[in-house]
Amino acid sequence: MPKFFLPLTLCLFSLLLISLTQPSLAHSNTADPWAPTPTDLKKALPNTRSQPLRLRPRTQLPPLPDDQQGIIRKVSPASEQPVLALTFDLCELATSTSGCDMTLLGFLKAQNIPATLFMSGKWMRTHKARVKLFLQHPLFEIGNHNWSHGNCALLPLKDLEDEILWTQAQYELIREELAGEITDPTKLAKIAPVPRLFRLPYGRSRPEALKTIAALGLTTVQWNIVGELGAVTNREQARRYAQSLASMTVPGSIVLFHANLVPVGTALLVEEYTRLMQAKGYRFLTVSELLQLGTPQRVQDGYFSSPGDNLHLDRRFGRYGTGLR
Repeated sequence: MPKFFLPLTLCLFSLLLISLTQPSLAHSNTADPWAPTPTDLKKALPNTRSQPLRLRPRTQLPPLPDDQQGIIRKVSPASEQPVLALTFDLCELATSTSGCDMTLLGFLKAQNIPATLFMSGKWMRTHKARVKLFLQHPLFEIGNHNWSHGNCALLPLKDLEDEILWTQAQYELIREELAGEITDPTKLAKIAPVPRLFRLPYGRSRPEALKTIAALGLTTVQWNIVGELGAVTNREQARRYAQSLASMTVPGSIVLFHANLVPVGTALLVEEYTRLMQAKGYRFLTVSELLQLGTPQRVQDGYFSSPGDNLHLDRRFGRYGTGLR
């Protein structure tokens, strides 16, 4: 038997398995558009560093008044109602594509749990089909998370304005494309023309950046609880982390998670955390809904849990979020 015969046989067998499994995956995805697919994985889709097809949104928001500037970390609800907002960042750097955690987002849909999704504009372009899906579901609110995760404390103000407006424009393009696909005009009317909320990449900012964001009509929303304490590899670990988060949660909390498959195991953690909070009598709201129930607590400096705890990220990721200064 030739030496190459066995490896060649194994290779052909592997190709046969792929051909048999791929149709079933496609059929499963057709039946359930919320099911995870291989293209949801990190770096599964091709990367492009080009600008969006539209550089400025047609919908321009009015500037915010002075008393609405600053960074919202939590809300003080009237009568201390047991409510909180789950938020999920969907970040993507200029240098590569990131994923979409459909196990997590499908869980939220199945459990009827509202959430606010802060999307990078480049992530929107990469995962356009997913964005269309989220736009059509009333549970999910979409916010702006810069074009490719540039650091608002370091970006030149012109570049910061570009990153914000490119993201607004990319959202607008996807919404317009969706308008040609849906047959119910009342459905489109319920989809916001552009996002009105903004999240600072790395939680970093400076006074001039906050003024620029407010001048573009966007409300800056951070968090008072960092939801992810590291990678989660099993349910017991998820329960421990969830218990720790629950002990920190107060009425009006805004909780930070990610839905781009970084870190690992967020879906399991969110499943455990939401069950704990529901058992405590909490209701989940979008950020905009939460803001209607009380007074936002604002600060002028962005951080994770305490002032200055994110400064090291300036050196690690640089001005444009790519490691380039």
